[in-house]
Amino acid sequence: MRFRHVLSATALLTGVVVVTTAPTAHAATAASSSGSSGTYVVLADSPATMAAAEAAARAAGGTVTGRNQAIGTLTVTATGTGFAPTVRSASGVAGVAADRSIGTSPKRDQIEADTGAANDGSGAAATDASSADSRDRSDEADAGDPLSGLQWDMRLIGASPNGSYAEERGDRGVTVGIIDTGIDGKHADLRRNFSYKLSRNFVTDIPAIDGPCEHPSCVDPVDEDDGGHGTHVAGTVAAAINGRGISGVAPNVTLVNIRAGQDSGFFFLDSTLNALTYAGDAGINVVNMSFFTDPWLFNCAANPADSPEEQAQQRTIIEATQRALDYAHRKGVVLVAALGNESTDLGHPGLDRTSPDFPPGTERVRTVDNTCLVIPQEGRHVIGVSATGPSTRLSFYSNYGIEQTDVSAPGGDSRDKATGLANPANRVLSTISLAGAIEFGFVDANGEVIRTGPFANRAFKECENGVCSYYAYLQGTSMASPHAAGVAALIVSRFGHEGRHGRMVMDPDKVEQILYRTATKTACPAVNPAVYPDTPGFTPLCEVAAEANGFYGHGIVNALNAVSHDEDGRD
Repeated sequence: MRFRHVLSATALLTGVVVVTTAPTAHAATAASSSGSSGTYVVLADSPATMAAAEAAARAAGGTVTGRNQAIGTLTVTATGTGFAPTVRSASGVAGVAADRSIGTSPKRDQIEADTGAANDGSGAAATDASSADSRDRSDEADAGDPLSGLQWDMRLIGASPNGSYAEERGDRGVTVGIIDTGIDGKHADLRRNFSYKLSRNFVTDIPAIDGPCEHPSCVDPVDEDDGGHGTHVAGTVAAAINGRGISGVAPNVTLVNIRAGQDSGFFFLDSTLNALTYAGDAGINVVNMSFFTDPWLFNCAANPADSPEEQAQQRTIIEATQRALDYAHRKGVVLVAALGNESTDLGHPGLDRTSPDFPPGTERVRTVDNTCLVIPQEGRHVIGVSATGPSTRLSFYSNYGIEQTDVSAPGGDSRDKATGLANPANRVLSTISLAGAIEFGFVDANGEVIRTGPFANRAFKECENGVCSYYAYLQGTSMASPHAAGVAALIVSRFGHEGRHGRMVMDPDKVEQILYRTATKTACPAVNPAVYPDTPGFTPLCEVAAEANGFYGHGIVNALNAVSHDEDGRD
């Protein structure tokens, strides 16, 4: 598991990163045309020209294995050199991108990203959560859940028994799609809100990158998350108020697993496109996207640092993803995404040290500029979310930018001790699958919480009748984004109207407006560029626009404000 889709090897998305090998220039292009079997996404000029695109793919020796009629893409496997340039030049084809190469294996070694703030053991996670009283107490609004006292993030945005929970907990007819590594639908804090019927898995595990398949088909059930990341995101959105563990921002809305990420953390183009178009077709209200589409962190249409083949692939990723985003938006989906964890001003990125990250070991340092896009975060209609720590400072790892940051939300900051919280308690606590907790190194193979070492006391274990559920501290813009998605779900719950089959509907642009208007306005720091004594060399400049700034956008999302205002976001 690498979870580098929205982070770098120096600033983490979730708490762990991969140790990568030295880069080889243009190796990704070589790998995609070396003669080994690979999967490609063929983008037709439009859905109307898919037949011509399919004919071209077959003529070039490809086998069509999937079709997405909504946006005009084909999934094709091909062997040998020259497939992509041959098909790209055919009539009716807008582009071709290598989706993945089969048979390569990434390094799976993991290290703690935040080595400057080792766990000092003083966090509140020193003992397992009590399960003495785990009866469902969903009607006891003032009781809180056993671990809610550790959720500084919820209190920061007004999601608490005395805050938004007393006003609006969310409507069951509002659906939030988690486009991620999966959701543990059996988790005690998630199962009440989890929809098996609506959930889908668009991923087939690849043993070479994901490890041995857990099921003979290599296709995991829709209620499984072997990576843990998606379950953590889901809990922040909608963990139930039930006398167990934690509480989410919108504890009564429906969670939908729309899996697009491999167990190893790679998010390939074809899976993400299918996830987005499915969200539109299924009538999902909000989706959370805490990833970037592999293999390029920054997608550049014509970067001279890239080969012509690489440039063509990146153009295809941009166009195909934008078609999928447009489709979902037209269908009523609110699109929320994490901005990433490279401590980078996305408006002035400078260097990309991550790309291409697949096949592993092919990354190199590229010079990039503002014409290069992080996808899907910088696509049209997407709400970009930066991260804050408990003191509301921009988290040391968070990306930012005057054009890219729409809102901010709690993502955790292990170096932020201004409020007295010590690591790990200054991270975000949420649900996690057992497999994910083991993979992260927070619990051992027997499911017991690790008490010593760099990952000590990072998890909680809560059991009832011999069945245990797990909770863990993580940090990253991946943890910030679901707070915003949860507030968006509350807005739909409060101001939407009932559509077909009992589903709530609301114009996504209207949801976005209320989200912005009700966010807690947060100014740039008094010292600007900001100074981070705990992070030498990080001196981010907070740019200011008429109603927003580059650190916080329109402000830090606020659940109580969002449900306490009228439909125009006013008192």
